[in-house]
Amino acid sequence: MSSLYKSTRGGVYKINSSDALLRGIADDGGLFVKEGSFEKFDVKDFLDLSYEEIAYKILKGFFDFHEDKLKDSIKKAYEKFSCREVAPLKIFENRAFIELYHGPTGAFKDIALTLLPYLMRLSVEKQNVDDEILILTATSGDTGKAALEGFKDVPGIKIMVFYPKYGVSEAQRIQMITQEGNNLEVVGIDGNFDDAQTAVKSIFINEDIKNELKQKGVIFSSANSINIGRLFPQVVYYFYGYVNLVKNDKIKLGQDINIVVPTGNFGNILASYYAKKMGLPVKKFICASNENNILTDFINTGIYDTKRDFYTTITPSMDILISSNLERLLYDISGEDSKIVNNLMNDLKVNGKFEINDKMKDELKCFYGNYATRDEILNGINDLYRCSNYLIDPHTSVGQVVYDRYVKDTSDDTYALITATADFYKFSETVLEALGFVYESEDVNFERELSKITNTEIPEFIASLQNKKVVYDNLIQKDEIKDVVLRFALEKK
Repeated sequence: MSSLYKSTRGGVYKINSSDALLRGIADDGGLFVKEGSFEKFDVKDFLDLSYEEIAYKILKGFFDFHEDKLKDSIKKAYEKFSCREVAPLKIFENRAFIELYHGPTGAFKDIALTLLPYLMRLSVEKQNVDDEILILTATSGDTGKAALEGFKDVPGIKIMVFYPKYGVSEAQRIQMITQEGNNLEVVGIDGNFDDAQTAVKSIFINEDIKNELKQKGVIFSSANSINIGRLFPQVVYYFYGYVNLVKNDKIKLGQDINIVVPTGNFGNILASYYAKKMGLPVKKFICASNENNILTDFINTGIYDTKRDFYTTITPSMDILISSNLERLLYDISGEDSKIVNNLMNDLKVNGKFEINDKMKDELKCFYGNYATRDEILNGINDLYRCSNYLIDPHTSVGQVVYDRYVKDTSDDTYALITATADFYKFSETVLEALGFVYESEDVNFERELSKITNTEIPEFIASLQNKKVVYDNLIQKDEIKDVVLRFALEKK
């Protein structure tokens, strides 16, 4: 199978995977997609394989690395997980939660971001790159910490993370600003995630900046899910979840499932869409949003309109109005027509909105889109805990609430796999509120309170934050990002 890549906007094609991985984003502003068709798998061939073995089978078709080096990278990445299964299931009658948060930072982003540094080092080796790599990443919460942890002290690589100062949970913020490492920079911006993401993407395609840094031995890359090294490892856990449903007698081999994903930047649900193209039996993709419900409206109308109010919610990782990975879906449902994608992206840039054609709208019928309000999210956490003694974070609750609405709307009882995207301790204050405990004092240790009330153990990645010192306290305006990036790129540590 080919492991060559091209841009969704048509200006770059037939580059190898290591080149695409290092670039992160194409020079024409598009995202890299695989040349040719996806490799097809029969899920029965995965039944007796471990997570790492399934990962190798799938990822070798996306990357042109030596077999032994790829296997070793996968092994080393997932040794860092607290759970031997990597992504275990919590199984219920008509649904199962696939727990994607057992990595070093307690978020689903760990599954790709523990592996990405190894893939990037293999890419550097394959491309004979002597330049220093500067990774620029915008985060709405979890990506930042996972990327910082994955790339800390990696030789030849520096990483810079931008986060919305008031748009992440307190635990997410503390995780980032206390991160140790000699090659890192963390910057809060007085704006939202979209502001950070837009600024970072504009730097990626700014030829003057790239040429200036290239002359000084620095090149850009990305750790966001726009990078193929972030996106494709996420395909693996959908296959893994499926085969474990079979092994637990919840579904029969070959039977369709529904996949439920709380999403903002569209990368996680896109990975499940790609999994179906690779042979995973899926009936419906249930796209769950919070009150920033731009994806809900798009799926239901074919119109993507960013001219709307932006809400800061209790699910900060989904507080996004510009969903980068949607461009890859547009490319696919347009019949890989880069001209259409260019026109849509130009409409978005100029007018803040676009509308897809009728043929593309028809291709969206495999998706269901809806959203959850604040009260619904809190009630969802409470109801599941009271009925089943099982705790979920607010983002996962969005998925559960929207799935319940889907069943009510359609009477479809197809077994559902719901992605549990973060450890609930990362949102202790919100979970406590959901359980009926609200504290007025600012001196409350929410993690300890949650542990006491629910008789659960505080995970080490949270407990260890208590003794860490703040390393980064920068706060800048969004129009300062360019200058800050140039300064960090050229400084020596």
